[in-house]
Amino acid sequence: MPFDLILSNIGQHVRLTPGEAEFLTSLLEPRTVPKKEFLLREGEVCRYDYFVNRGCLKVCYSDNKGVECIVKFAIENWWVIDLDSFSNHKPSFYYIQAVEDTDLFRLSKGNYDLLHERVPAMQRFSNKRWQDGFIALQKRVTQNLSLTAEERYAHFKVKYPNLEQRIPQRLIAAYLGVTPEFLSVLRKKWSTAFS
Repeated sequence: MPFDLILSNIGQHVRLTPGEAEFLTSLLEPRTVPKKEFLLREGEVCRYDYFVNRGCLKVCYSDNKGVECIVKFAIENWWVIDLDSFSNHKPSFYYIQAVEDTDLFRLSKGNYDLLHERVPAMQRFSNKRWQDGFIALQKRVTQNLSLTAEERYAHFKVKYPNLEQRIPQRLIAAYLGVTPEFLSVLRKKWSTAFS
């Protein structure tokens, strides 16, 4: 599996020397994960940080009625992790599952710590990543509290262009917090408005 995409992702924020890039890639474990396979189950400790090279993952939890709630999708060029579980060695509240056959790199907690110890630029990269992730989380919470379902759908289409053609409608509905039937109404309304 080529390293171009992950090195480009990191390179948008920090510069790695050729030796640092080689050290990083030596620590990455390539994996191909079949559709529906779990990378992390609720209650397990998250032991890896993941980078999606090709495919799609979902980060979810089940509410008190057993309904799946999707927090985010991780598509090509996205990182995914349960940070609290990974950092604090706690049982995960979330689960991470492949929505499509997915090619990814994973970085174990031990190698993550080693990388940050030996390559200071990676600490800066992670700081930027966590800042951006926190900002995205704040926006998602605010949108869920203040926007209509139609507005949330519009944001989904911008955030995840073309993903709608790749994944089942029920997953988009779970991400938006609506029923699949209501999403179908929204999609018809959207296509009429923009056709």
